[in-house]
Amino acid sequence: MLVLDEPRIRDLLRLDALIVAMERALVDFSAGRVTQPVRTIIPTSVPGALFGIMPAVYGDVLGAKLVTVYPDNGTRGLPTHLASILLFRAATGEPIAVMDGRLITEVRTAAVSAAATKALARHDARVLAILGTGVQARAHVRALRLVRSFDEVRVWGRRPDRARAFADEMDARPMAAEAAVRGADVVVTATGAPEPVLQGRWLSDGALVNAVGAVGATRRELDTDAMSGGVIVDSRDAAMQESGDILLAKASISAELGEILGGTRPAPRARITVFKSLGLAVEDLATARLLYEAATGHAP
Repeated sequence: MLVLDEPRIRDLLRLDALIVAMERALVDFSAGRVTQPVRTIIPTSVPGALFGIMPAVYGDVLGAKLVTVYPDNGTRGLPTHLASILLFRAATGEPIAVMDGRLITEVRTAAVSAAATKALARHDARVLAILGTGVQARAHVRALRLVRSFDEVRVWGRRPDRARAFADEMDARPMAAEAAVRGADVVVTATGAPEPVLQGRWLSDGALVNAVGAVGATRRELDTDAMSGGVIVDSRDAAMQESGDILLAKASISAELGEILGGTRPAPRARITVFKSLGLAVEDLATARLLYEAATGHAP
């Protein structure tokens, strides 16, 4: 059985190929070609920490991601999100691979946002605003630069020292949240905030927001005004259970991203478009399959 740790995954993973794989997986999901329940999330013995179970059957593979979220891990020098992905051959049920899931989660999330940006952002988008300074913020800058030519990247973080470090590393400009968002063509919210960090009145006409934080029915990164335009999701079922951004704003869902990518629904015409990404097991399986092929030279 193939075992891939994070350094080996980093060597094998190609972001441009992953974006294409995420587009295909989302189209297949929305077309009903994936068997996948909404993930199960259970509390652990540590207050505030969660354990998630994300199974799916997708084409010639099936499997699951087991993910933990421990918000206080940063104080221990550990990632807050850790995971393992188990991959099986669908035809026989044979286990064929075990992969570290931390980097896979980081990069596939950004690749999905890149797919959304490619489909929904203005072709002449030039200014990118990032709210957040963690691993997802960095991954999103790298991924979104592959699908749009940004002249300027702006960043805001709660801690100015981290925002300055992020800016130095990613060739960005640190600034206040409102200043970063005003005039931006594409905005990414990648924070651990339980309350809105983005206000709709800051957003320019035609802006696209990729909202990737605030998983949970009581957490939100965007205020109600920001959610009043066109809202795209990765999964309707998941959004109606797990997205406080949608539930607390009582926002209407225009389409799943896979429906837009597959041509079965049009992109919304609204002053603001929000893509609310919660993360799907099929995205993890599609990434694991891509890595399996890269490592072995053949399909599962």
